[in-house]
Formats: sequence, structure tokens, C-alpha cells
Amino acid sequence: MKNNTYLIILFLTGILTSSCESNDLDYQNDFEISKEAWLNFKESSNDSYKYEVHRGSVFTPYGWVTMITVLNGEIIERHFKYTSGAEDYVPSDELEWTENQNEINSLENENKSAFYALTLDELYEKSEQEWLIKRKDATSYFESENNGLISTCGYVEDGCMDDCFNGVIIKNIVAL
Repeated sequence: MKNNTYLIILFLTGILTSSCESNDLDYQNDFEISKEAWLNFKESSNDSYKYEVHRGSVFTPYGWVTMITVLNGEIIERHFKYTSGAEDYVPSDELEWTENQNEINSLENENKSAFYALTLDELYEKSEQEWLIKRKDATSYFESENNGLISTCGYVEDGCMDDCFNGVIIKNIVAL
């Protein structure tokens, strides 16, 4: 009977331990390494940096770039610009624009192609809580080609054919 009690306790301990493990993300290890690199960069840059998000569409001959500037952990600027070729399709006053600190993510630019202004802290959180969660019906992507910092993070739902990437593609992150 004593041996059975030990076996039951051992079994229950194993169940409790395994159910508490946090492995609900695709690319869990890569993400954690990148997040550690981010925390080191954040400290060395005094949480002041600029990054560029690049996007495009299979339906257009051009793409667009959103540049986010963060000073001491606060977003102070969002700059948006279409790449060459857009001038034939987009009104000239929408080809390039800048929002300053009190205008960031304004309603005026809400439905435009610009990437939403987020700090890298917020991007890593969104990656962990939304883009990298394991899904049965999607393929996840994660790369950290910006000196270990996040460069591609998101997913594509199975069966989707055009413009299906949900996430972020960051081409450049630099300290200010």
C-alpha cells in the first residue's frame, strides 16, 4: 500500500509539473533568446530606438514602409512612406506622412496601410500572445535577423492564397 501511495504521488506530481510548462508558442526557444537580446538592447539604448516595418501586397506593384521612433520608451513619431510606383495609384497627399507624439495612431490615418505604432515591448508581447501561439490551421514564422532582435514574426492561415501574413516584418532596428 505504501508503494502505491508513492506511485500515486509521483504520478500526480508529474501531471502537475507537465501541465505548468509554458510551451504554447511556435519557435518558443528562438523567441525567448530574441526577447533576452531585446532586453539587453533596451537597456543599452536607454529604450530609445527606431525601427522600420516593411509591407506590400501581391495585388500592387509597390510596397510601403512605416518607421517608428521611440525615445525613453515612448513613441514620439510614426513616419509612413509608399515605395516607388505608388504615385500612379495613391493620392499624392497620402504617399508620405508623419505623425508626431500627440498624433500617433490618429483616426485620420487609421484606415491607411501604415503599421500600427507599437514599442518593441508591445511587439514582443503581441508576438507571444497572438502571432506565435500554436495553431492547428496555420504556419507560424519567426526570425531574429536584426542582431538577435525580432525581424519576422507572424502566421499564415492554411489555405490562404493572397496577402495572408498576420504579423510584422522589421527590416532595421537602430539605437538613437
